[in-house]
Amino acid sequence: MSAQQVQPKVIIHGGAGSSLKGKGGVEIVRKSLYKVLEEVYPMLLGGASATAAVVRGCRLLEDDPRFNAGTGSVLQSDGQIRMSASLMNGAMQRFSGVINVSRVQNPVLLAESLQASDDRVLSDFGSAELLRELQLPIYNPLTDIRLQEWMQERDENFVKEAAGVVAEKALVESEARRGTIGVVAIDSEGNIAAGTSTGGKGFERIGRVSDSAMPAGNYATRQAAISCTGIGEDIIDECLAAKIVIRVTDGLSLLQAFEKSFAEGVKNKRDFGAIGIDRTGTIAWGKTSEVLLAAYHTGERIGDTLEWSGTNLTDSIS
Repeated sequence: MSAQQVQPKVIIHGGAGSSLKGKGGVEIVRKSLYKVLEEVYPMLLGGASATAAVVRGCRLLEDDPRFNAGTGSVLQSDGQIRMSASLMNGAMQRFSGVINVSRVQNPVLLAESLQASDDRVLSDFGSAELLRELQLPIYNPLTDIRLQEWMQERDENFVKEAAGVVAEKALVESEARRGTIGVVAIDSEGNIAAGTSTGGKGFERIGRVSDSAMPAGNYATRQAAISCTGIGEDIIDECLAAKIVIRVTDGLSLLQAFEKSFAEGVKNKRDFGAIGIDRTGTIAWGKTSEVLLAAYHTGERIGDTLEWSGTNLTDSIS
C-alpha cells in the first residue's frame, strides 16, 4: 500500500431491536455477517471502490433469507412485499434509491443503476419500469417463515407494531424487531460510500415508505458515511444519517457526532441504530435499542456488536 493510499475498512448491519435470546441466536447472526465481510473486504484490498464494495455487501445481505431485505423481506398488511433501498457515493455526494419495489432479488442494484440517471429516486411504478428496462429477472423474495409470520399476525388482527428482523425458526419468538441491512465502506483511495436496504416494518399500512430510501437513513459525503436501522419514523424525525454527517463536516469527530445524536435520540425516546465511517477511517456505531446486529473489518481484525452492552450508547474503533 503506497503512502497515498489508506487502509480500507467496512462495517455492515442486519438490523436492531430486542436481544437475540433464541437458541444459538448470536452465533447464527454472527456467521451470516462475517461471511459477508469475508467476501467484501478482499474486494477493497484488491482495489475495488467503496461504492462497488457497498453494493456487493448489500446484495449478499439481501440474498441472506435471515435478514429483512431482498429475500426474506417482511410482508405489509395486505400480504405483499414492498422493498426500498438506496446508495450514496460520498466522493460525488450523489444519492439514488428506489421505494416500495416488488418482484426483484436485489433492490440495491436498481439504486446503483440510478447513480448515473438524472432522476435518481423512483417510487413503485417507476421502479417496476426500471426493472424491465434493466432486463432483470422477475423474482419472488417471499420465504416460508415470513409467510407464516404474516399469517399468524393476520389471525391476531395485526397487533404487533413490526415483524421480526431475523427470520430464523430458533429466533422467531425473541429476535430483534427493527429490520434493515446496511453497508458502509472506505476504499484505498479514501472514498466513502453507504448503502441501505429493507423490506419495511412488516404488517404496516399499504404503501408506507421506509427511511432506507431517504437521506435520513442513508447518507454520505467526502467526510463521513452513515447507514441507519430501527424504527423508520424515528430515524426520519431525527434525520439521523444526514445529521451525523453534517456534524462531522462541521468539526465534530465521528464519535462525538454519534454521541450527540444518540443522546438526542434517547431524550426524544427514539428507537434506532446506526453505523458509520469517516474520512480518517474511524468506524463508529450506536444504538438506543437493546442490540445492534453489526460487524466490521478494520483491516487487522473482524469484530461485531452482537454482545455489546452497558450504558454507552455509542462506540468506535480506529
